Amino acid sequence: MRICVFCGSSSGNQSLYLDAAQQLGTTLAKAGITLVYGGAQVGLMGAVADAAIAAGGEVIGVIPRHLVERELAHTGLTELREVGSMHERKAMMADLSDGFIALPGGVGTFEELFEVWTWAQLGHHQKPCALFNAGGYYDKLIAFLDHAMNEGFMKQAYREMLIVAPDVESLMAKVEAYEAPKVAKWMDKEER
Repeated sequence: MRICVFCGSSSGNQSLYLDAAQQLGTTLAKAGITLVYGGAQVGLMGAVADAAIAAGGEVIGVIPRHLVERELAHTGLTELREVGSMHERKAMMADLSDGFIALPGGVGTFEELFEVWTWAQLGHHQKPCALFNAGGYYDKLIAFLDHAMNEGFMKQAYREMLIVAPDVESLMAKVEAYEAPKVAKWMDKEER
């Protein structure tokens, strides 16, 4: 099994984010799950990869050439795949992975998660998509997603597709138990 982790290229302002990345990397490795991630050596990206490697796990990094040229690529991975663009990076990470977890991060992390979650809603895959809500980092985003559902812009089944957990143990249990919902994409007028 391979899990793709989206996360920040910085470590954030609180050590608990770094701790969460290290816990996730270690947990994946000890479970025999290959980590797929963005291939960088910096921030939470580097931390999750380093932890997985230290715990004896396999790590596949996917990184655009322009970031390799800026010397941001992790040099100690099981495998590093260079691609031409961010679009190619996301597509390859998705193809390589059996599920997706977002640690804390910024716009890039949000965009990566929202894209694969949208693909799941459209039926392009049936892989779990999850938020590791370390330290309540995603609390306001979760509240906004609930607001979008309550305002009729998202079906409850789609909102519930997104796994949310505050710790690595419950996160992994939910990811491993995930079953994709069986719902029609477009709402009837009466359902709105």
